[in-house]
Amino acid sequence: VVATLAATSLALGACGGDSGDGGDNGGDGDTTVSIWTSVDAPVMQGLEAATAELAADSGITIEWEKVENINQLIMTKLGAADAPDIAMIPQPGVVADLASRDGIYPLDDVLDLAALESTMVPGTLESGTVDGSLYGLLVSMNVKGLVWYNKPAWTEAGYPTEIATIDELKDLTEQIKADGNTPWCMGIESDTATGWPATDWFEVLVAKYGGAETYRQWVDNEVPFDSDVVREAAGTFEELLFTEGNSLGGRTAIASTNFGTAGNPMFAEDSPQCWMYKQGSFITGFFPDATKSDLDANVGLFGFPPAEAGGENPVVGGGDLAVMLNEDEATKTAMQILADPTVGNEAAPISSFISPHKTFDMALYPNEVTRAVAQVAYDSTAFLFDGSDQMPGEVGAGSFWSEMTSWISGGQDLDTTLSNIDASWPTQ
Repeated sequence: VVATLAATSLALGACGGDSGDGGDNGGDGDTTVSIWTSVDAPVMQGLEAATAELAADSGITIEWEKVENINQLIMTKLGAADAPDIAMIPQPGVVADLASRDGIYPLDDVLDLAALESTMVPGTLESGTVDGSLYGLLVSMNVKGLVWYNKPAWTEAGYPTEIATIDELKDLTEQIKADGNTPWCMGIESDTATGWPATDWFEVLVAKYGGAETYRQWVDNEVPFDSDVVREAAGTFEELLFTEGNSLGGRTAIASTNFGTAGNPMFAEDSPQCWMYKQGSFITGFFPDATKSDLDANVGLFGFPPAEAGGENPVVGGGDLAVMLNEDEATKTAMQILADPTVGNEAAPISSFISPHKTFDMALYPNEVTRAVAQVAYDSTAFLFDGSDQMPGEVGAGSFWSEMTSWISGGQDLDTTLSNIDASWPTQ
C-alpha cells in the first residue's frame, strides 16, 4: 500500500503548481503539515496510518488532529497563527464561505484534475468547486437514499433485490401490503433536530425526479419549494408513507418515532413488523446488537431507484472536503497525498470509510454491506451533497425541518408547508 501511495504521490507532485510564498511553512522551511478533522476516530486513524510513511518518503510530516465543530472553529482561525494547514470540512457551503473570505487556496494547479475526474464519482469534484475553481477535495464520503431490509425474511418472501424505477418501488410496497405486511418503517423524531429524516426523503426524491441540475437549482433557491418537482416528490412521499397500512403505526406515528430506532422492528424475533427503511449508510450503527453481530447475514439493501429505468440516477450523500489554508510546498504535497485514490486503504477495513474513487479496491471494505453501499454511489450518475446542509441555516436546519414535521403530523396541508418554507428563505 505504501509503495503504491508513494508512487502515485510522486506522480501527482510532478503535476502540482508553482509554490506561493504566503505560508509560514514555506517561509521558515518547516515541513510539518497539520490537518484538522471531525471525522470518526477510526477513519482518522486509518488515514493517519496510510499517509504517515508516504509523507516521510516525500520529505514532510503530517500531523492529524481531531477537533469538534470544525465548521465553526475554522472560521475563527482564519489568518491566525495556530490555524491548520489543511482542514476537512463536511459542508460545501462552508467551503464556499471560506473561499469568499479568501481563507483557502484553489487546488486547480495543485492536483491533477484530469486524473481525479477519471477515478472519482461524477459530481464529487463539483461539490468542492466554487466559481469554477476547485477549493475542496472530497476525501471520504457517506451515502443516503438507501433502502434497508431484513435479509433472511426478505429472501424467504421472495421479494426482489433490484428495483429499477420508483414505480417498481410503489408496486413492491403494494405487494408487501397485499401479503399482509407493513411495507415501511419510518420515524423523524430527533430531539431538537426533529424533521431532518423527512428532508432526506425529499432530497432523494427531488434528485431522482429532477436530476442533478434541477436539484442544485433547488438547493440554491432558483427552483422554489412550491414547484412541480417538489410537489411530485411530496406526492410520492405521501403515497408511500401516508397511505393506510403502508407505514408502521400510520402517519400519526411518524413524527413521534425516533429515527434511530425506527428501523429496528424490521428485525423483530418472529417476523418483520415493517419491511423497508430508507436511511443513510450510518444507520447500521443503530440496528439491534444481534443484527450488527453479522451484518452480511442479517441486512440487505438497495439504492433508492431512479424515476426511469436507465435514466439519470444521482445519489445524495455527504462527506469531508479537504481545503488548504496554506499554499507552501509541504501543504501542497500533503494535499496531493490526500488526492491519491488509495489513501483510504488503511481506513476502509477498520471503519465506516467509503472512498469517492470508483477505482478503489472494494475488497478492502470490511463487509458485503459496505461494499453494497459503495456500489450504489459508484453506479450513480452524479453525487449530490445533502441539500438541507447546503441551504441557509434558517431553511436547511430551520423551516425545512419544522414545516415537514407540521405537515407529517397533520397540523397543516402541503400548500401551507411549501409556502412557509419559501417565505423563510433569507432575502440576502
